[in-house]
Amino acid sequence: MTAQERLTDALYGLGWSTVKKLPEPAAVRLGRTVADLAWKKRGKGVQRLESNYARVVPGASPERLAELSRAGMRSYLRYWMESFRLPAWSTERIRTGFRPKDVHYLTDAMDSGRGAVLALPHLANWDLAGAWVTTSLGIPFTTVAERLKPETLYDRFVAYREGLGMEVLPHNGGAAFGRLARRLRDGGLVCLVADRDLSASGVEVGFFGETARMPAGPALLAQQTGAALLPVTLWYDDSPVMQGRVHPPIEVPEAGTRAEKTSVMTQALADAFATGIADHPEDWHMLQRLWLADLPPRPADGERP
Repeated sequence: MTAQERLTDALYGLGWSTVKKLPEPAAVRLGRTVADLAWKKRGKGVQRLESNYARVVPGASPERLAELSRAGMRSYLRYWMESFRLPAWSTERIRTGFRPKDVHYLTDAMDSGRGAVLALPHLANWDLAGAWVTTSLGIPFTTVAERLKPETLYDRFVAYREGLGMEVLPHNGGAAFGRLARRLRDGGLVCLVADRDLSASGVEVGFFGETARMPAGPALLAQQTGAALLPVTLWYDDSPVMQGRVHPPIEVPEAGTRAEKTSVMTQALADAFATGIADHPEDWHMLQRLWLADLPPRPADGERP
């Protein structure tokens, strides 16, 4: 483990051990202070956030993009402050901390026995939404987590999410796909953050006028298991309560190859994500490269990466 990895692990550990003990107003103030300091430093993450917002809000002036990135960092730190405190929240606090619309799309799918795939972008606090599902609806679910370094940090995230009632599988290429499919065939629920491709098999989609790549997994799982594919978007307003919406199910096309169907469904997913992001860009926590124009080219077949 490098010195940087040890520091990163220690900081996250400090967050989960200390921030959750703070009174909520103090945690809110701390999050805003850290966000403003990070925004003023204008590191790579803040610059990338502004670059991404420039796609979402075309024609925005530099001043407008700076306003958005400041609000975006405050939203991002709100996510972290809430996440550090979630393990200490009461059941009632979780139930009242999220107010989603059109949840009937989810409950109808679960009541039918077909199972469901909830697919979300990096909007607001997806961990809180997941805790609400397990607490308020009493529906356990399975998700995947990106392998992080150091391994101890990954273990912290797994323990944190399992403590909120989630089953967490490691994101190891296609290794988790079979287990997710089995959960769905048993009528279960799978939740996936799905606006950024972490594999080499993503689907190209049009996203805010340019080409991006998003994971094929949600569409493939729905095709192979018959589960409902439901986009979800989240956002914050001026209250302590997070808002959200379950979008109508994305149907499997009747005609076409598996690849063609996957492309159509993933594009529909991207379109649903785009509506939520366009309405609440400051709550989209995308501090990484996303569009193909910003990514290094993939190696040609036969070349070493």
